Amino acid sequence: MRRRSALKLTLALAAAAGLTAAAFALSRPAAAVAPKAQYLGSYTWKLKQPWFGGFSALKLSEGGTVMTVLSDRATLVTTRIQRSHGAISGVTAQRAHGLRASTGKVLRGFAGDSEGLAVSPDGSRYISFEGPARVVRYRRPEGRAKVLPRPKAFRKLPPNKSLETLAIDSRGHLYTLPEQAYDQNGQIPVWRWNGRRWSRPFSLPPSGSFLPVDADFGPDGRFYLLERDLTFLGFRSRLRRWDMTAAGPVNETVLLQTGPGTHDNLEGLSVWTDDTGRLRATMVSDDNFLPLQRTELVEYALPR
Repeated sequence: MRRRSALKLTLALAAAAGLTAAAFALSRPAAAVAPKAQYLGSYTWKLKQPWFGGFSALKLSEGGTVMTVLSDRATLVTTRIQRSHGAISGVTAQRAHGLRASTGKVLRGFAGDSEGLAVSPDGSRYISFEGPARVVRYRRPEGRAKVLPRPKAFRKLPPNKSLETLAIDSRGHLYTLPEQAYDQNGQIPVWRWNGRRWSRPFSLPPSGSFLPVDADFGPDGRFYLLERDLTFLGFRSRLRRWDMTAAGPVNETVLLQTGPGTHDNLEGLSVWTDDTGRLRATMVSDDNFLPLQRTELVEYALPR
């Protein structure tokens, strides 16, 4: 989410959301706790470019050596990652593209609040925006956007709290959900695009004061959700996953929950398999373009 200051993640609103979610949590079974995710390391990425910072989504490929990363100011960057014994040792930015609207004009301001990223097998980039809430397709990063149909539900989402996440499954179906817009049952609504229309196949349970910031489908076919909480002592992060069935997600499992200040403002998630066959989660932090924060790439090994 774009903010000039991390303090704009309003503590009062977060607390209110936490009370609502906590009340709902009392009425549902607790999530299972799997063997914990194993911390592998962090890398602070620094680069003196005017577009650098505010990263809200990323996708890794080719064994974790190619990264596409999205800023919340409508900039899409392709990079190469250098690794030493599996750990990130360097990042080289290759190309940065200022995203364009369907009219061809470069996106700026409220219309350029890009948050979620999904890459299809044909290389198309799908991006979700918070303002106005929409999902668009780019066949080429430098090309014009093709805006997918906008259901009425998108138009009702609150500004700066809407389509924070975007994920794509093995069938090429897109899934998006808002950061803070619960349905009438206190659940997190999930919308799916099947290539022709949007539907709402299921919802997810909120828990505590954490809010969704990104999602991904892993190579194992499971659905992973990265969530964030802001406290007076710093950011907390949580990673949950579900097995996907024809009836919807089941077997909710908490893989990771950090204490305040463990990492920076983690907003982007990519789940992939490394050369040893180990499942990894790579996350990127949004520094809000503030000198007191940092762009951090964090990696964990995930249990199967």
